[in-house]
Amino acid sequence: MHVRGIRGAITAAANTSAAIVSASERLLVAMVEANRVAATDIAAVFFTTTNDLDADFPAAAARALGWGKVPLLCGHEMSVPGRLQSCIRVLMLVNSDTAQAAIKHVYLEGASVLRPDLSGEDNPQTAGTTF
Repeated sequence: MHVRGIRGAITAAANTSAAIVSASERLLVAMVEANRVAATDIAAVFFTTTNDLDADFPAAAARALGWGKVPLLCGHEMSVPGRLQSCIRVLMLVNSDTAQAAIKHVYLEGASVLRPDLSGEDNPQTAGTTF
């Protein structure tokens, strides 16, 4: 078994606790469903937010999903001028026999523009889109 990284990102509708937790939960659920991951296989999850999101921790969504034993860490993304705002990014490390090339990275809503090369056909929001 190997440790694999699954990347994901989503934008939050507002800088409120409800918007941050809701967006984070949607992203986490999509990531585990796309990769058939069980909570017991998650080694750790790293969250970052752009500096304009500070009303709550995205990790609160993981706790709400029952991931009580999963190590979680939140931080702010580098502040690069002109970059996507209101963005929550996730790096989920999982124990898996899945080949690295078969990992499905998930970029939703406004964040789908960040890595169309990784999300491709498996992302329902970018399927059939040419970038």
